[in-house]
This record gives sequence, C-alpha cells and structure tokens, in this order.
Amino acid sequence: MRHQVAGKKLNRNSGNRKALRSTLIKQLFTHDKIKTTRAKALAVRGEAEKLITVAKNSSKGSDAEKVHARRLAAAKLNNAAAVKRLFDNIAPRFEERNGGYTRMTKLGPRKGDDAEMVLLELVENEKK
Repeated sequence: MRHQVAGKKLNRNSGNRKALRSTLIKQLFTHDKIKTTRAKALAVRGEAEKLITVAKNSSKGSDAEKVHARRLAAAKLNNAAAVKRLFDNIAPRFEERNGGYTRMTKLGPRKGDDAEMVLLELVENEKK
C-alpha cells in the first residue's frame, strides 16, 4: 500500500524520475511553457510553484537568505542559467501574486498512444 507516499512514480526508477522532473522544470523556466502529458505536468507543477515561491520570498531577505535560496533552487534544477532566469526574470513577475503561477491547458489526446496532452505555462500578470 502507498499510504502517505508523496509523488507519482511515472513508470520510472528514482534516478530517472528525478532527472525527468528536473528537466521539465528547467524547460518550463527557460521557455515559459512546455507541452507534455497530464501526469508529468501534475508531477512537476507543485515543485515548480514551490521554487518560484522560494525565489519570490528571497528578494525580501538578507544576503545570506538570498544565497541560501539560490542554492536550494540550484540543487533542484542543476542548471545555472535556469536558476539565474528564475531569480532575475520569473520571480519579480509574480511579486504581487500569492500563488497559482502556472496554468494547465488541455490539448487533447496524443496520436500515437492516446495520452492526454496539456500545455503547462507560466501565468502572465494581467495589467489593469
């Protein structure tokens, strides 16, 4: 039984699963949107939003807290360019937003295996 076991297995062993999540989050932060299966998007969405929250909250902290937040993000992403983009471009965009940084739009089934495809994208702030 899987009582109180967090996360989805996605038919992969732990190393492949960790690499897949890291790659998908990295691509989301690099391109602002990714096209993937619904299961993978659900598995990645929470981690991506938590990283954005860490980056957003670190802007108000001391220098040591800023460095600590960047190291936490670097440990998850393992890509310096993605971490830099997260802290310099993405986090300031969501400064006034209290969550819900991503949007999932259904695209329909994939032709080959009928897997449900979605577009996972970062939400743009509406200017009023």
